[in-house]
Amino acid sequence: MDAQDTESFRESCPQCSQVHWGVSGDGRFYCRSCYTEVERSREVEEVVKDQSSGRVTRINKGPRTKRDDGGLAWRVCEAFQFILKNQADALLQLGVSPGFKDLVLCRMWRIYLQRSRQAYTLSPGAARQGGPVSDSDSAVDSSVWSGGFSESNPRSDADSQPESGCDWSGSADAASYLKTRRSGGRMTMRRTLALVHLALVWSRQALTLSDLLRLVQDGLVPYLKAYELLPDQMRLRGLDLLLFRVESVPPYAPVHQDAQDLVRFLQLPAFPPISTETPLHPAPLSRRLLLDANLPDRLHPWVLRLTEAAGLAGPEPHTLDPVLVPRPVLPRYELQAAALVLLVLKTLFGLDDRTEWDLSSRDLGDSGESRSRLQTGPVPQPEAGSSPSSTEDTFHLRRWFRLLQTALSRRRRDAARDAARTQWKSNKMVFRRRRDRHWAVKKRRTAEQVQACFERLSSCPAGVQTVAPSSFRFCWGDGDGADGPSMHHMKLDRVLTLKNGVPVPSNTVYWHPALRPCTDRLCRADHFLPELEAELPQSFSWTLQLFSVLLGVEPAAVLQEVLSVERRLLSGRTPGTGTGTGTLRRGQSSTRVQSSTAKPHGGF
Repeated sequence: MDAQDTESFRESCPQCSQVHWGVSGDGRFYCRSCYTEVERSREVEEVVKDQSSGRVTRINKGPRTKRDDGGLAWRVCEAFQFILKNQADALLQLGVSPGFKDLVLCRMWRIYLQRSRQAYTLSPGAARQGGPVSDSDSAVDSSVWSGGFSESNPRSDADSQPESGCDWSGSADAASYLKTRRSGGRMTMRRTLALVHLALVWSRQALTLSDLLRLVQDGLVPYLKAYELLPDQMRLRGLDLLLFRVESVPPYAPVHQDAQDLVRFLQLPAFPPISTETPLHPAPLSRRLLLDANLPDRLHPWVLRLTEAAGLAGPEPHTLDPVLVPRPVLPRYELQAAALVLLVLKTLFGLDDRTEWDLSSRDLGDSGESRSRLQTGPVPQPEAGSSPSSTEDTFHLRRWFRLLQTALSRRRRDAARDAARTQWKSNKMVFRRRRDRHWAVKKRRTAEQVQACFERLSSCPAGVQTVAPSSFRFCWGDGDGADGPSMHHMKLDRVLTLKNGVPVPSNTVYWHPALRPCTDRLCRADHFLPELEAELPQSFSWTLQLFSVLLGVEPAAVLQEVLSVERRLLSGRTPGTGTGTGTLRRGQSSTRVQSSTAKPHGGF
């Protein structure tokens, strides 16, 4: 067999001058006399035909083309595959189930490679140039669903042929990749997080999108400096920096939108159902938010009642099914749970800048102006099974507000200090242009010398304290390092009254802003939120900011989900109830927030 492969190579060995060649296992030529290897290699192309789908897959087994600087020829999709693999490995170390990497994320990645015509297709590269995807290429091959990241090889027939006329870059296709129209066929660093989030939702892990972004912010999941973990043979330079170098963690909304775009682009089947036992259901997520916000556990049954009244208790509203819905909407699980908790607080305490403080003043036994503002009527009875004289175990909103305000100020101060001490510069030097190499090396060397001088002249401050990863922002209890005493065990006296033996809220007034969505077809659905936030009560706005800090999102995102849940609750009411009497149009918001006697639909 070696004689047939080496019969066309008749050069003499540079070491012993003999012409007696053999082929090693990796395809390289070596001298049988002195066992000296030469640069020449044998290209082997194996053609495998899948009888089930009639698809022909070409696998190159020859060595990659070497560059002058010692690196190897590589493509953009290979670098993204390394980054996804490192992100999956980091999540596995944090406790994600072992099947998440190879059984879910790797299969989604292979579907993406086939849909974008970068691998597992007859015409690689067509999607990068914006060509149409045929039915034969869009059908998912059986090889896509087998193996893991270690067995995945996204190389195509053109892998060893660098593109001609491209700008200076380390990869072979960075120039054409950047010219691709902004569609689902172009992978970005932000879309790697979106793909990981879809895999987490499919495998029903206890990690929401806000948790994933928090792990990225803490550096536990590679993102900001993910290109440092690439192999040394994959030299990053030039145009590659526009794809792989990022300087900030993306916000929640763009990553969620990328995940929805990927769902439509990948044409995934129906996701596994999200039941009450699943960590992504509002029932367990709301309990986690109650613990993190230091709210009583007795609020959780009211959250479950509100979930049932809004029609969110079953698996249908939380399960993504792209087959039945043409344009599926990926649920924002943690925002939905936060909206339910916030609506329970608004139902029990009012959150209208008056009712909550009247109830708190009555509980604390205040007198004077606070007591004069109390509503007339019979004195509400305490909750069943509680003692009227015990005030230490009674939840007071005023105490909770002061405690959370102090904890929030301390946490923001610590976050600003840690951000100032964090080393944002990468240890691996990369260059956008050839002429930048000289002055960048000189600048880095000067900065290191100045930093060393300051460390010798002054006491070096302690670095960022590394703490164990957690899904909670705060720690409540009596132990060391706690943010304050725990209120989880407290009762809801003076907030609930007994009516026919059933506890009901003492607050009989429920207010809400305009709930009808905008009728403009080109509306972004959130253009009126900043104007609406300015008209909301201060206590309600502060609670919105609290949950936005807990989830790491903007307050407008929480408010948008609150309005969505309220629309479901009040769907059986007439349009003239409360302040939701008008239809919002583009550029118009509800400018009037007043009390309403409307109660949520569904008997809550």
